[in-house]
Amino acid sequence: MSSLPETFSPDGPLARAIGGYRVRQQQVDMAVRVAAAIDSQSVFIAEAGTGTGKTFAYLVPALQSGGKVIVSTGTKTLQDQLYNKDLPMVRDALKAPVKIALLKGRANYVCPYHLQNALAEGRFSTREDAADARRIALFAKVTQSGDKSECVEVSETSPVWNHATSTRENCLGQECPNHKECFVMLARREAMAADLVVVNHHLFFADVMLRDEGMAELLPACNTVIFDEAHQLPEVATLFFGDSASTAQVLDLARDARSEGLANARDCLDLQSAGKQLEKVAKDLRLAVGVDGGRFSYAQVADKPEFLPALKLLEDELTNFAALLETQAERAEGLEKCWQRALELVQRLGAWQKTDADGTVRWAEAFTHSLQLNSTPLDVAEIFKKQMGGHPRAWIFTSATLAVQGKFDHYCAELGLGEAESACWESPFEYAKQAMLYAPLGMPEPNSFGYTDAVVDAAFPALVAAGGGAFFLCTSLRAMRRTHELLKARFADEGHEMPLLLQGEGSKNELLERFRHLGNAVLVGSQSFWEGVDVRGEALSLVVIDKIPFAPPDDPVLSARIEQMKQQGRNAFIEYQLPRAVINVKQGAGRLIRDETDRGVLMICDPRLLSKPYGRRVWQSLPPMKRTKLLADVIDFFARR
Repeated sequence: MSSLPETFSPDGPLARAIGGYRVRQQQVDMAVRVAAAIDSQSVFIAEAGTGTGKTFAYLVPALQSGGKVIVSTGTKTLQDQLYNKDLPMVRDALKAPVKIALLKGRANYVCPYHLQNALAEGRFSTREDAADARRIALFAKVTQSGDKSECVEVSETSPVWNHATSTRENCLGQECPNHKECFVMLARREAMAADLVVVNHHLFFADVMLRDEGMAELLPACNTVIFDEAHQLPEVATLFFGDSASTAQVLDLARDARSEGLANARDCLDLQSAGKQLEKVAKDLRLAVGVDGGRFSYAQVADKPEFLPALKLLEDELTNFAALLETQAERAEGLEKCWQRALELVQRLGAWQKTDADGTVRWAEAFTHSLQLNSTPLDVAEIFKKQMGGHPRAWIFTSATLAVQGKFDHYCAELGLGEAESACWESPFEYAKQAMLYAPLGMPEPNSFGYTDAVVDAAFPALVAAGGGAFFLCTSLRAMRRTHELLKARFADEGHEMPLLLQGEGSKNELLERFRHLGNAVLVGSQSFWEGVDVRGEALSLVVIDKIPFAPPDDPVLSARIEQMKQQGRNAFIEYQLPRAVINVKQGAGRLIRDETDRGVLMICDPRLLSKPYGRRVWQSLPPMKRTKLLADVIDFFARR
């Protein structure tokens, strides 16, 4: 086995096997540090700027380590890219005899049992859904993996997938008649047998941390855990270390129980009517918080006159439904499972209504058709630290955006990592030549009326100078829709031939494909497009950020966290809100320069970048671009392109 510097050298195995490979000193240095952390089974945090090649910097030492490795990523897109492209490429170049596996959450795999039930009952609301179900059934017969991302004929957002996959609650496990051909079990067996397993953060926490359903052996058997896109971990951990119950779970339970009743307890007519009544009561609870979606504190929902009575009614109805299911539970495994689910939901609803425990916050999130009741820990550091204890192993955390002005204090504090070893590697790109940061003068306050109109007015001349090829990254859906409306009107009035795309008009991947293909398009997006998006070349040469993306202070979890930090005599803004916002700005800025030949302008419209003392912390955390406050410099930059 060659040494790391040899592996990455101009005539090493990577250069010989991979076309266009170039040596980057940052990549070699990072690989050496990752290998040292794996050897010493220690914690290592690495920020590696865009273009460093951090994926190879951790894959090479991971593949050469000889131990079992879990690589966890933030998105399924990166997960697929790692497994289908990067990993085989590096493994083949190194000639490493390493078995790799891809493991996703169970909602990504076809469940033959639930698919058959759905087809037998024909419970589809449209002809298109029924056609999708037939397509999925054909796919299930020929697929090796059962992974729905391979079923290209059916959109990943098709509602039929809910009927064709299983959940933790409705999986029959060993008792399932289709247990032998279960794709989830197959994927898990392959993961157990592999040397390197690619998962995503949600699955890591759901299955490994919570010791869910027989997966407890995956983590103990592993020597190294590598988190890529590690900036997302605090958010995901907070989600998984909490508890929740939702009306969607109640509707699924009612639907599954009625279906099992038709198959195995036809004479129990009460089950059908009770199931319908339960569905009605669950929908009424969603309506009790009002039409609009959003996140609400416990106090906000409890203040709504219909909410607490509707919640009590749902709890009573569920208790009665559980009692009815108990009388039928012996007749089939599916009915027994429904009974257990009903009991668990009663318990969760009851727990949510109890007084707040110290350090947790109760809140509700309303979606279009469902309501989720959450209980969330305000601080995950202690819980995460405990999960990292036990069996000695290496823990590697890496992302292009973890540090604030080169420091990791806030990140270590959030995850309880203490004084962990850490390092920052700047991007190898020449930002001073390739990019410009433009902060326009004379912008109104970000919370003032008409602010979005002012953003579009300020950005429009830059957009025209760039000739399109722009992202507008907005901090709210309202601002996104208003921006789109204003741009559409300006394009029509002034006769500009720039295609205009809006987040939500298609899947993220479809929109990006169109954006790349068009070459001069303008894409208006919010949260989805701030990270994990790679557009190279002139198709993207202007990124406009409307505001510094502070989380809304009325968010129930954030406001509870701020209150808790205040009580501890800490400065929540400096310690928590600002670092989070800086990392989000860095993510948005990272969309602009993706390789050595890219050139472009990052425009941050928020006047606080210039007027507030903390504005300096924001721009000093960005790559070293040339900075300007003058539109003339931007027009000149694009003219010289």
